[in-house]
Amino acid sequence: MDSGVKPKIVYFCSRNSAPIMLQVPHIKENTEKVIEGLAKRNKLDARERVSNILTLDEERKKIQAELDAMLGRANQIAREIGDLFKSGRAAEANDLKAETADIKERSKGLEQQLDEKEEAIRQILYTIPNVPNERIPFGAGPQDNVIAEQHGDIPKLHEGAMPHWDLAKKYDIIDFELGVKVTGAGFPFYKGKGAKLQRALINFFLERATQADYTEYQAPLMVNADSGFGTGQLPDKEGQMYYMPADEYYMIPTAEVPITNIFRDVILRSEELPIKACGYTPCFRREAGSYGKDVRGLNRLHQFDKVEIVQIAHPDKSYEILEQMRNHVTGLLKDLELPFRVLQLCGGDMGFASAYTYDMEVFSAAQEKWLEVSSTSNFESFQSNRLKLRFREGDQKPRLAHTLNGSALALPRIVASLLENHQTPEGIRIPKVLVPYCGFEMID
Repeated sequence: MDSGVKPKIVYFCSRNSAPIMLQVPHIKENTEKVIEGLAKRNKLDARERVSNILTLDEERKKIQAELDAMLGRANQIAREIGDLFKSGRAAEANDLKAETADIKERSKGLEQQLDEKEEAIRQILYTIPNVPNERIPFGAGPQDNVIAEQHGDIPKLHEGAMPHWDLAKKYDIIDFELGVKVTGAGFPFYKGKGAKLQRALINFFLERATQADYTEYQAPLMVNADSGFGTGQLPDKEGQMYYMPADEYYMIPTAEVPITNIFRDVILRSEELPIKACGYTPCFRREAGSYGKDVRGLNRLHQFDKVEIVQIAHPDKSYEILEQMRNHVTGLLKDLELPFRVLQLCGGDMGFASAYTYDMEVFSAAQEKWLEVSSTSNFESFQSNRLKLRFREGDQKPRLAHTLNGSALALPRIVASLLENHQTPEGIRIPKVLVPYCGFEMID
């Protein structure tokens, strides 16, 4: 699936189609605020990059002004030539034609310089993550996240309780070794009641999403580079995505990518907002990390199943919607009878494109650790700027929408927690809410 050769990627290189340029006025008007906000990301120092962007933009403006003046002169000459021919002064008209040819040649040079300046600005902007919301705390990493909510009691397991990888073997429901044989580490086989449990969870998550008025999509599992760029996976996560050079497609790391890109290059009406979409897909990621306890079993996989919820929102409503999405996810965890906590991520632990993120973690009783099972994020206008996703209110000028998404839910660690937390001496108890979906009450 991957050649090992890093692909050459071109993103919206035309000057007229480059939405990323919309960020420059904001940076210019809020320079110190942008620099201070980015410093929340583990003391990221973006001052030099911001300064370079502003310098390049001033140079771009000078070239644009010179080009505009030159094109204005060309238009003026065209009118004068017409008047001269009408008055019978052909020799003077031909002299002006020569000046027109010179302007045309010089304009090409200026257009090339303009493209080079704008491309230089884009290349710097590609490396700058989203500015965290002002409410996001400073922090270097996970240790600085804030617990926003905690629910449920930590279960006390019986003597002889096992971690999920041993339970999977005992009850013959997940085969990790067969996955290694057929593909490699991180690609397990689910079988029997293990496979039915997977299908039950997917159907349960999708039904809850549709009950909450999300429109379900069955999305492609491969996307082009423009789609990866639009949601911020490229170029930031390029090395973590499986790439097929023969077709120049990427295997999706999450359904967020194809679903959000439905709205790329779209101008919506304000009355259409919010738009709510969901979808189930397998997800593919080159997960970093050494082999050992933290990545054993289902804790970290290269292929896994997930139901994603996505919203396109009015900027005035997006944080209210973020709370609704958080409550949707925590409602699922309550129904699955799993102890969980919600973390407000600090700047140093947030994803590249996010402005505000909640992580939901479930306590794994057998492993005695918290496992992340969902991230729910508001990207504000970071993605929509790349996507050229806008909305119009009445006759007003189109504005950038806000985008949000959340895992509702990712299956591997949910399955791990269900197996570990609900194990009994007689077998693994299935939560009541899942029984109608899987058709059995126990794995034994």
